[in-house]
Amino acid sequence: MRLKISHITEYRYDEPAVFSLQRLRLRPLNRGGQSVLDWKLTVEGAHPEVEYDDQFGNHVNLVSLDGAQSTTRIVATGEVETENRDGVVGAHATFCPLWLFLRDTPLTEIGTRTQQLVSGIAGDNELARMHGLMEAIHAAVEYKPGSSDIETTAEEALEAKSGVCQDHAHIFIAAARAMRIPARYVSGYLLMETVEQTATHAWAEAYVNGLGWVGFDPANCVCPDERYVRIATGLSYRDAAPVSGMRIGRPGEQLTVSLSVERQGQVQSQS
Repeated sequence: MRLKISHITEYRYDEPAVFSLQRLRLRPLNRGGQSVLDWKLTVEGAHPEVEYDDQFGNHVNLVSLDGAQSTTRIVATGEVETENRDGVVGAHATFCPLWLFLRDTPLTEIGTRTQQLVSGIAGDNELARMHGLMEAIHAAVEYKPGSSDIETTAEEALEAKSGVCQDHAHIFIAAARAMRIPARYVSGYLLMETVEQTATHAWAEAYVNGLGWVGFDPANCVCPDERYVRIATGLSYRDAAPVSGMRIGRPGEQLTVSLSVERQGQVQSQS
């Protein structure tokens, strides 16, 4: 499937920013059943500092803005060819050892609620248990936009029994690690019924012996297929956020995201 993506992120500052440094993880890679046919990344008013691949294999663009700036506009556009591999990404191929993906992070710390969730997961093998985990999270945590933020932990989302795709991913990661299965966070794009969207998507991957990394999307209770485009991975959201950074200036900003994902050659999709 060929997917056309347009992703615009705009920050409007209450007062002009004196300096800003942005870390952008907005370039899909040619791996895991996807091939980038065309991709362009621009930041209005900014100049590039450095471009590199980080320890998780993500392509990162570091850009800075000098002088008084009232807005920052980041535009990522392109086309990606995808195939359905039933969530299987394959062998581990980053600088980080697999054992690192068993480590707790502030957003995926294993607590009492995670342990209770894990205690109810059964299956004859690792793959079956990961499918069971995905289904259990989907049933236990309602998808509810606005019920959490980027600092919400897996334990907090489990307690609230609601969250967004980021929370579902963090819960899956914490639970898989509690079961001694390496797991990581994935940020990316998803073809949905509506072309226009307001945010990127997030899911998780677990390392299953014999298969390698396999994706699981508890928010939709499916393994990623040709509708999904992977951008970045990490231990949690903080390692894979599409846009992160800092600025110098008085606080106060408004964030606007304009995102469209559509299938080339056919105006149709499935959520």
